Amino acid sequence: MGDLGVGFRYLMSGQRWALSHGKTFGLGLLPGLITLVVYAAALVALAFGADDLIAWATPFADGWGSPWLGLFRGFLTAVLFALGLMLAVITFTSVTLLVGSPFYDAVSERVDASVDGNVPTSGRSFWYDLWVSTRDSLRILVRAAIWGVLLFALGFVPVVGQTAIPVVGFFVTGFFLTEELASVALARRDVDLRERLALLRSRRTLAWGFGVPLALAYVIPLVAVFLMPGAVAGATLLSRDLLGEPTAPTGDAAPDTGQAAPGTGQAAPAGLAKPPADAPAER
Repeated sequence: MGDLGVGFRYLMSGQRWALSHGKTFGLGLLPGLITLVVYAAALVALAFGADDLIAWATPFADGWGSPWLGLFRGFLTAVLFALGLMLAVITFTSVTLLVGSPFYDAVSERVDASVDGNVPTSGRSFWYDLWVSTRDSLRILVRAAIWGVLLFALGFVPVVGQTAIPVVGFFVTGFFLTEELASVALARRDVDLRERLALLRSRRTLAWGFGVPLALAYVIPLVAVFLMPGAVAGATLLSRDLLGEPTAPTGDAAPDTGQAAPGTGQAAPAGLAKPPADAPAER
């Protein structure tokens, strides 16, 4: 269970990094705000149209008496909106990363530089990288949609559908959120989608520790906008951990705490916390 704590520490460290770089943080809000407006409009449309959609999809229930008709369709409407919200949370990150690709690449590169001065690059053109990112995001969306349909179907199971399934949904969402955010740093290292998924599956609790709290926070739309720059920064640290690279920064993150970063002989800034002793950063 130690990896759960490590993942959460990376999330918090990334947020501290973003807050300690005010100008960069401010510019990073713009892509999220643009995406938020589009998604808010879509969710409002779903909220107003969900009743009619469920009524159209369940004509067999038209003759049911009260209160069963209202309860049945009300439940399905709630599940449909929850599914839409889940997909919105997952795809919000993908779309925001695409809209703000140059900025978030720069954030990730600065975090890399703050750790050991080494900034890996793919060597590919911007447009090719954009194509790869779009293609991979669509692949992730398909996977997330399959999970969403499955969870929607399981939502019909009495008791389990109203208790365990929403919890599973947040874990699924958290995993995919982590993959999308980590892809910024991992793609620069030429780690393709299949390898990224294999890395994250090998340490699911690390991905959950990072992604599940983020998924819960993303339920509040405006919060997602403010967390995006820090989420990219934290995911860069998490990516370095997955690849066995050092994660304790040597500078450019936050004021010095006076504690030495392992293996560097230099002070580790508070803005990017190192992992706890039970999950060393270097493997």
